[in-house]
Amino acid sequence: MSVDWSGIGPELLLQLDRSLPEPLRVQLLCGVRDAIRDGRLRAGERLPSSRELARQLDVSRGLVQETYEQLLAEGYLTSRSGSGTRVAAVHTDVEDHPAAAVAPAAPRMEIDFTVGVPDLASFPRADWAWALREAIRTVPTADLGYLDPRGHPELRRVLAGYVRRVRAAAADPAHMVICSGFAQGVELARRALQRVGVRRIAFEDPGYSDRTVLTAMTEAGIETVAVPVDAAGIDVAALAATGAQAVLLTPAHQWPTGVVLSPQRRQELVAWVHDHDGYVVEDDYDAEFRYDKEPVGVVQGLAPQRVLMIGTTSKALAPGLRMAWLVCPPALTDAVVAEKLVADRGSPVLDQVALAALISSGRYDRQLRRMRRVYAARRESLVEALREHAPAVGITGLAAGLHAVAHLPPGVTEVDVVAGAAARSVGVTAMADYRADGAPDPAQLVLGLGTLPERAIRSGIARIADLLSGP
Repeated sequence: MSVDWSGIGPELLLQLDRSLPEPLRVQLLCGVRDAIRDGRLRAGERLPSSRELARQLDVSRGLVQETYEQLLAEGYLTSRSGSGTRVAAVHTDVEDHPAAAVAPAAPRMEIDFTVGVPDLASFPRADWAWALREAIRTVPTADLGYLDPRGHPELRRVLAGYVRRVRAAAADPAHMVICSGFAQGVELARRALQRVGVRRIAFEDPGYSDRTVLTAMTEAGIETVAVPVDAAGIDVAALAATGAQAVLLTPAHQWPTGVVLSPQRRQELVAWVHDHDGYVVEDDYDAEFRYDKEPVGVVQGLAPQRVLMIGTTSKALAPGLRMAWLVCPPALTDAVVAEKLVADRGSPVLDQVALAALISSGRYDRQLRRMRRVYAARRESLVEALREHAPAVGITGLAAGLHAVAHLPPGVTEVDVVAGAAARSVGVTAMADYRADGAPDPAQLVLGLGTLPERAIRSGIARIADLLSGP
């Protein structure tokens, strides 16, 4: 689809060489024609007015008008009163190039229990618009320049208070770094850990399906090892046996099994970091959403000298904001800051000031309270729908977060359910996608609740009930 440029004169890069014997009219004609044929100018795009292009190229307006008229006659351009001169829908060389082919989109499911995505329709647009206006109104002019790569001081101050209050973190604004989402946060942590000699990092199994994180570590010279998770969280004894020097964890609500790291395992983990000179990278990805009781605090509060904690707005607000923060051990802060400076010189200032205003005004907490009610109701709808339509399917994991784990009865396989559900336009995810070895046993599904209203959840389960129940 072409871009519908506004204004009287969208700029167009064309070069006219007055030292050549070739007339300017011929150069201009060939330049515009070639730009259309090679795809630089796409069908439907508007060209500058003859007056504006003449001004840009320092030629007469009549020369440009002659060029446009010639290309109109050749069928390369169209012209209509009030719409300007536009590129016609002509055959171009770029259409024949294999790289221009667009891969067909995956079929869209009518009901999709997609995982890892919040209810984007519930993004607090009015509150965010207010926060942005506040940021623009109050931010000092000097703050629009290059700031401390750790991030805007007001956001770091507000976030430090917030994570101390709601996550029991040992947070100091001086040791916080604002970053662009979890992906950048974990990459900054990886680079900082490599600086201090870490060469092997463990991760939970089942764990992240986004293998780009683990692939990036491997390509950077880091060895990654999988450590099993059970009902109490990561097996710390198995972790110690790997010889890993750091571990990437989701202790408050393990992704994707939904278990919480038990008090005993927390103490074992703290002992491990001190006995093995190890580090923990703690992903606190959706801990705000606990429905049965208050969430447990972060591991970082137990060992602030050894834990890098990553928090984000991706589940609380929206992934598209690309807002996250690292709470760093003092000994690693300078290394993380140095890597952030190399990566991008700092995150967008106005967004940082806006987030600080959103949190300090109480609007952030209000949004979380509202969404807890929404997601809790959706989880209850899932439990009730399974109880009614597929009672042989069990649900485990905390009453928390944006997903649940469904345990399939004997004789029912993940592969069959996923394929059968897709044939009925219902999207579900196999637990095998999150296991290091891709094993399909025990047969489980990870069902996301973030994007589906209660009625759709009940309808989706009813539609695939016979697949879930088995023979």
